[in-house]
Amino acid sequence: MRGALLVAAGVGAFPQWWNDLENNPALQLYANYGLAAAYGLIALVALVQLVRIQLRVPEYGWTTQKVFHLLNALVCSLRCGSFAFRVQMEQLHPDAVRLVLFDLPGLLFFTTYTLLVLFWAEIYHQARSMPTASLRPIFIAFNALVYAAQGGLWAYESAAASESAEALSHALSAGFLAAVSLAAAAGFLLYGGRLFLMLQRFPIESRGRKKKLREVGMVTAICAACFSVRALLVALSAVDAADLDLDVLGHPLLNLAYYGLAELLPSAWVLCILRKLPPKRTNQGYQSIPTR
Repeated sequence: MRGALLVAAGVGAFPQWWNDLENNPALQLYANYGLAAAYGLIALVALVQLVRIQLRVPEYGWTTQKVFHLLNALVCSLRCGSFAFRVQMEQLHPDAVRLVLFDLPGLLFFTTYTLLVLFWAEIYHQARSMPTASLRPIFIAFNALVYAAQGGLWAYESAAASESAEALSHALSAGFLAAVSLAAAAGFLLYGGRLFLMLQRFPIESRGRKKKLREVGMVTAICAACFSVRALLVALSAVDAADLDLDVLGHPLLNLAYYGLAELLPSAWVLCILRKLPPKRTNQGYQSIPTR
């Protein structure tokens, strides 16, 4: 992070202690193993939560909550595998396979968390008696456009025949990911902020309302911050690919900072915040939210 701030300020040199740590083979190896273990733990927690929800309300199909935990587990499992076998992945050919394995979890992470934006948008539109029929098609179309554009960038990067073409493809891919991350942050601020204000104006005071208000506010702040940090670090990597390139073995500290701030910490916090299970179904219906 310090190096990124120095580059942003126009100073390209890293401190010597940073360079010494970056060039430490033991840190390069164990940083990847540490990231793999952290992602594996979060994947396990997400899977356990998915199973608990299914056992709690088996009569429902694939709800937004279930899909969120499934995608979260998938993203973290892919990240776990990519870091655990990082050395082997660096040697994969053709290059397109390696690019897809490195970048696909990031796109799935985007889809996973924008699913929360869709959920909040549907709640907000329903509460305001606004039409909701177009929300899911827009969500699907936007995600399809993102994946298609990234697929084109993968094809261009794998076909690059010169160093200048590789540098251009790297800059385009980084700029695209930064723009997508900013769009996700804007979505959280827009609909998370709208839902927060709507709950704040809700006339009935209850324990359930206060808890939901706190939940929406915290998830909005965490996710908007994580996608903003992601956009910043990815954009800086496009500016200085030599010193700030991510997803390479030679930059273990940058990888720890990037994945820790942009994915691991937000995922752990959101899983903790959203750990509450749906209410059990009784003979009289579902349990109501307490009002006191």
